[in-house]
Amino acid sequence: MTVRLSARGVRVTYGKFVAIDGVDLDVRAGELLCLIGPNGSGKSTLLRALLGAERLASGTVWIDGRPLASLHPRTRARILTLVVLASPVDFQLRVRDLVALGRLPYEAAFEGHSSLDRDAIDSALRNANLFAMQQRTLDSLSTGELQRAHLARAIAQRTSILMLDEPTAYLDLVHQMATLRFVRQFVSRGGAAIIALHDLNLAARYADRLAVLQSGRLMAEGPPRGLLESEVIRSVFQVSVRRLRDDVDGVDHVVAVDLQTTTQGESGE
Repeated sequence: MTVRLSARGVRVTYGKFVAIDGVDLDVRAGELLCLIGPNGSGKSTLLRALLGAERLASGTVWIDGRPLASLHPRTRARILTLVVLASPVDFQLRVRDLVALGRLPYEAAFEGHSSLDRDAIDSALRNANLFAMQQRTLDSLSTGELQRAHLARAIAQRTSILMLDEPTAYLDLVHQMATLRFVRQFVSRGGAAIIALHDLNLAARYADRLAVLQSGRLMAEGPPRGLLESEVIRSVFQVSVRRLRDDVDGVDHVVAVDLQTTTQGESGE
């Protein structure tokens, strides 16, 4: 498979604090890669670094064989986009207007939306199950609805690389599955997707490959089967997990079976 995004030696620092420490990572067309790790492991920072939104202390990110830093911002925005965890808003932008922002990289100066733009916006609204809500203002939405509106904006942008930071947070079960099914459809058409997730069950069900982060370092990567029961997971998450296979649909599920209580600094010695 074609490598769409490649990172080598990526390092992000804030003063003396090292947030990302020498990460090497490839993401291929037709692949859904999940970043997993405990709180503070660097998942969100790594996503921003791969997007070009974080200054790298060292290392390089390539997109389709070209250095990310060499790409014009408009060109970059036509290739990759990031959906972050939605925050409550208190302004009255309409849902459709938010989704329409995804078309900005394609618009000529001082021109309105083309028929292609309108089709992309309508399709994104339908994919996010928001078409009937498109005239509502953002301040009238629940947090889950707002999250879906930001996803629809990314869909309308029609990039070939999609990044999502905890996209299922605040969503009910139906919309969690609908969101990740959409991402699976996106990669099945040749796109590449990188998702930061806390839910190991969702990662096991939908990801092609996992990348495990701890304290800004890439500890392991590989297919969910096997990796989720590895010593790496027990060490990073401080739990023992067991992978169970659903005999009906053949899907793997992850169950935490033991909390590792003797963590560093808590042994009582």
